[in-house]
Amino acid sequence: MNKTLVLGGGCFWCLEAAFKMIKGVGSVVPGYAGGTKDKPTYAEVCTGVTGHAEVVKIEYDSKIISLDNLLKIFFTIHDPTTLNRQGNDVGTQYRSVLFYENDGEKKIMEKFLAHPEIVTQLKPRETFYEAEDYHHDYFAKNPAKAYCQAVISPKIAKLRQELDPFLTT
Repeated sequence: MNKTLVLGGGCFWCLEAAFKMIKGVGSVVPGYAGGTKDKPTYAEVCTGVTGHAEVVKIEYDSKIISLDNLLKIFFTIHDPTTLNRQGNDVGTQYRSVLFYENDGEKKIMEKFLAHPEIVTQLKPRETFYEAEDYHHDYFAKNPAKAYCQAVISPKIAKLRQELDPFLTT
């Protein structure tokens, strides 16, 4: 893996489950970024006072999948036009946000943000704080839970329907 992407678009369980299915993605780690508190906990982030968003850190092979294609996937599996919410998940921790590492990444990301309805934030890459262990592989470990059935499963179905060429399974 030779590149890293950090982004947030609602619940990190949804993003992790979706991006783990993508060819060229080596790892997807849930966590927190974009706030002011060092080493925040899930409980703290959920209050909204830390300023952090739920995010995922994606390690990928740019020879197999480009940043451009990862962003196409990102903008397909979440709603970038709702401020601080995705469905019933409401709060700044669920905002749509992209973190860039350099000017090249920033320019690619800016292309996706050109539409006036998009509220996705664009910020320089900051410290990424890995989420607690029980958040890792949440959907894979809990597919029958109500949230997984009601929220994550439909996103996975949409991904399979609209972006099949990018999928590993």
